[in-house]
Amino acid sequence: MMWILLAPWLAFASPADDALNAGIAAQRADDVPKAIEHYRRCLKEEPDHVRCHWELGWSYWSRNDWAAVVEHWDRVKELSPEHPELDRWLPTAQSNLRAVADLEAARSTAKDRVRPPLPEGRTVRLRLVGDIMIGTTSPHPTAHLPPDDGATYFDAVKDLLTDADLTFGNLEGPLCDTTVVADKCKSGNPCYAFRQPTRYAKHLQAAGFTMLSIANNHMLDFGEVCRAQTIEALDGVGIVWSGPPGSVATLKVNDAKIGMIAFHTARHSNYINDHDNARELVKLAKASHDYVIVSFHGGKEGSKAYRVPDGMELFYGEKRGHLRAFSRAVVEAGADLVVGHGPHVLRGMELLDGHLVAYSLGNFATYDRFNLSGRLGVSAVLEVEIDHQGKLVRGRILPVHQPGVGIPRPDPEGQAIGMLKHLSELDFPTTAPEIAKDGTFAPR
Repeated sequence: MMWILLAPWLAFASPADDALNAGIAAQRADDVPKAIEHYRRCLKEEPDHVRCHWELGWSYWSRNDWAAVVEHWDRVKELSPEHPELDRWLPTAQSNLRAVADLEAARSTAKDRVRPPLPEGRTVRLRLVGDIMIGTTSPHPTAHLPPDDGATYFDAVKDLLTDADLTFGNLEGPLCDTTVVADKCKSGNPCYAFRQPTRYAKHLQAAGFTMLSIANNHMLDFGEVCRAQTIEALDGVGIVWSGPPGSVATLKVNDAKIGMIAFHTARHSNYINDHDNARELVKLAKASHDYVIVSFHGGKEGSKAYRVPDGMELFYGEKRGHLRAFSRAVVEAGADLVVGHGPHVLRGMELLDGHLVAYSLGNFATYDRFNLSGRLGVSAVLEVEIDHQGKLVRGRILPVHQPGVGIPRPDPEGQAIGMLKHLSELDFPTTAPEIAKDGTFAPR
């Protein structure tokens, strides 16, 4: 008879570990109910199994069941306080859980309409831009900061930004003074992690910005601590913002109250792929605001991403939004204007029931770390005038480009006008606004 001796590391896995491995396999196969079943079996065998609590939290994350996520990850915190991913992801889950509670509370007490309608003839004029990143202290503290420490960065386009009732843009990365290394840069490989000094908030305010989106894929490059510093810096200069789950920016313009909800393709922000929740947020905001702007950071990225498909967009496996369906959903819920950014190029515009949707305004002010060749360096300041019902009265495309390392300047060739006219008519032949050679546009 032959006896086979097993080394200790070849010993059979425990029933709990077997269930864990089965759960991971089911999760990878996108069979979430089966994964949950296996993880629960793991915890029945071993109630304090840290990895099973952690993975079960991710299964509930995919279902937006934030109470269950927090329950299991709080248990991870009790059992393994130094768990490497806990500080990164638990705050996001807690933020979503608070947003759900706030939404339920608001829904239970909200009336259909609180504010009286604006008088006929009342209009508001806005200027809108895409991505803004004024320089970064990562990976080197000073190598990627603009001349004059950013003080003159917007000088050439300031007149285009300040002549409006409200000026909006997407802040592509946090305002933060931490010196930590971003997780995605720790491998030593080239990476793009943006961190603008908090003192640059005053440059944004001086340039004319009054409302910013902080919902994008770079806002958490350095974790929640930097998003908190961003919020503090913007609050300090009076710029209103939206981004974290449930957040709505509010700005008073004369007798009109304007709200803005910023969405992104990750759950650390108002989530673009949850259309039902987006509708609820817009409806509730509309009950207490005269106008509601919806901003989204979504869609594929790069010089070839200038079309707007009628379907879900995927980029490196991430669901980057079904942007046409999302825009229809929020406009039907009461959004007056929808403005997009994220693809780094201009995309077309359309009118939905008279409300303007601009699918991407491209790279507006992105210093040094962005590819700005060809289409990527062309953008615009979009002027939009809307009436008392939030419908487009008229607009104007003010062409901008970023020559060299990325300092925004008016574009004497007016490239953005031709691009937006062509792309709008190409993707939205029956709903595009009429765009003239001088950049003015209006409903057809």
